[in-house]
Amino acid sequence: MKYLLLLVIKFYQTFAPKKYRGKCLFKESCSTFVYRITKNEGFKSGFKALMYRYHNCRPGYHLSVENGMELLRTIENEVIEKSLINDRIFFEQSKFFHE
Repeated sequence: MKYLLLLVIKFYQTFAPKKYRGKCLFKESCSTFVYRITKNEGFKSGFKALMYRYHNCRPGYHLSVENGMELLRTIENEVIEKSLINDRIFFEQSKFFHE
C-alpha cells in the first residue's frame, strides 16, 4: 500500500496541471508532505498525514494574533503557527487590509 500511495502522489505531481491544483496553506505542499511522511514512516502515517492535510488545508480559515504570535485557525479549529504557513497567505491578507 505504501508504494501505491507514493505512486499516486508522483503521478499527481507529474501530470496534474498546476492551474487545477489547490493553493496550499502550508509552506511544504500537501503532496510533498504526504509523500515525505509515507516514504519515511510508512503507509499508515502517510494516510494520517493525507487526512490531516485534507481536513485542514482548505478555505474557511482565519488569521489571528495571540500572545504576539501570528496564527492560522483552520475550519477544523486546528491552530497552526506562522512558521508552517505559506507566506502567500499572510501577504494576501495584509494586502487586503491595506487597500
